[in-house]
Amino acid sequence: MRYFIRESTLFIRGHMKAASTGIHGGIRPVSTIFNQTVPKHFDHRDPIRHLTEVADRYGFSHEFFGLLTAVNMASLCIFHYDYLTTFVTAGVSNPNPEGPNTINVIVHSRQGLSEGAMLETIITATEAKAKALHEMGYEFTGTTTDAVVVAHEGEEETHEYAGTLTEVGRRVYESVRVGVQEALRRHLGEIPRSAPSLFIYSRYGGERWVEWSPHNCPYYPCHFEGQRCDFCYCPFYPCEDEELGAWVESSSGGMVWSCQHCELIHLPRIAEYLKTYPEASLKELKTLQKKTG
Repeated sequence: MRYFIRESTLFIRGHMKAASTGIHGGIRPVSTIFNQTVPKHFDHRDPIRHLTEVADRYGFSHEFFGLLTAVNMASLCIFHYDYLTTFVTAGVSNPNPEGPNTINVIVHSRQGLSEGAMLETIITATEAKAKALHEMGYEFTGTTTDAVVVAHEGEEETHEYAGTLTEVGRRVYESVRVGVQEALRRHLGEIPRSAPSLFIYSRYGGERWVEWSPHNCPYYPCHFEGQRCDFCYCPFYPCEDEELGAWVESSSGGMVWSCQHCELIHLPRIAEYLKTYPEASLKELKTLQKKTG
């Protein structure tokens, strides 16, 4: 899975099976999921056609799920929790049909989900959204245009269920509960940001969410002086390329992929190339590295 923003649209690309409650939703294989910011007074009488035009404009196939929102993508919050990545944009000016904003949640899993688990993930995410709004003092549980998309790329259906008592469900619930609150605070201007916020669930020094920033990072340089930090969380993880990393024993048991000594995406030339061509393959980047030295 890769994700990137072009103009006012978040794109998530991969070989995915997904379930969507949004426009033209359902359960089917998709290669693209996107969330587009539209004007507050956007009135498109044929939203499916509009979404298809977005896919056509960027040269993507019609195997997609698309969402619309009046929230600026600078307020987008992205949460990495082990094998899950959750994307949240949130606005709450329409708890009734008169307002323009929306809460959109996209959950992606690197591990396989059964169709039942995908549907149950939608329930879990909706429960977490309602809890988040309640904790912030709102009396409603969502807006009239909220949507959830759940996708996975796992080769096997590792997870049969996704309720809050399950491993995957606990991660979804926590990511969405915190995600809705953080995204809403950014949209309301309580936490000003000019670009999307990235959060990583860290177990270093105690379990907690950490908002990553390339500015004043206490770990810089974690690889070498002059490194680029555009991709602190590697979009290829776990690449399983033994030229770049290795499986190591985790302190909590089991094996985990370690890329501690990989410098590839921190090389200035490589980082700039990947920002320009976000769907470049790992092989392509390694070839570029060999050519440029």
